[in-house]
Amino acid sequence: MAVGARDQLDQLLVRKYAGLKVDNPIIEASVVTPDKMQELMRDYAQAQFQAMKIQEKLRETCLKTTSMAIQYRKSKNFGTGRA
Repeated sequence: MAVGARDQLDQLLVRKYAGLKVDNPIIEASVVTPDKMQELMRDYAQAQFQAMKIQEKLRETCLKTTSMAIQYRKSKNFGTGRA
């Protein structure tokens, strides 16, 4: 990849704007420090992990409750040969 003007139009544009000052955006210091950002990300990850553990416990509890509520009824006696 070449840097610089490739044709006559590019060369004219380079000559025209070579002396002008370009306003570059000034990147200000971040309000949040990297350490604070890392701490916040860790806290968020821990909260998500705890929510996942609570969801698993809730699912297990719901499954146990559902299985305990099932009532099995004997509708027909297939083993004796009588109808």
